[in-house]
Amino acid sequence: MLPFEAATIERRAGPGGVDDRDRPDDQAAPLAGLRVLIVDDDMDSREVLAAFLALRGAEVRSAGSVIEALETMSDWRPDILVSDIGMPGQDGYDLIRQVRLKRAEDGGQIPAIALTGYATAQDCERALSAGYHLHMTKPVEPRSLIKLIASFCDKSELP
Repeated sequence: MLPFEAATIERRAGPGGVDDRDRPDDQAAPLAGLRVLIVDDDMDSREVLAAFLALRGAEVRSAGSVIEALETMSDWRPDILVSDIGMPGQDGYDLIRQVRLKRAEDGGQIPAIALTGYATAQDCERALSAGYHLHMTKPVEPRSLIKLIASFCDKSELP
């Protein structure tokens, strides 16, 4: 099961599976200039989310594990991190703890959203305590996530 509402991606065109008809006219590129790192062990989930975010103007990179995410961050500085919590081996909690150990100039203070199927109040508190700024329960409607990312990131500070 994907972490998104399937109804929002029914029309498919091109390699990303999303076409311009899915783009709201009034918000053609609300994420223009933002760099987003997506971390999820489920390849389909990563690809769908990456397609939606890229369609809205974001520069997106994705990783399937904590190790891949940290390697990506070593040579590319995202503006926001969107990570699944439940991954085999090292999980999203391990990832955010390792990110928060970094210096600020190396991404240690990056805004981070936990995107997870773990939905209890304790799960939310655990994600926030680990270092995430927000906890979102799957399934997530992609347009809601896009609006959240756009409002969460202050684009005035981007180069």
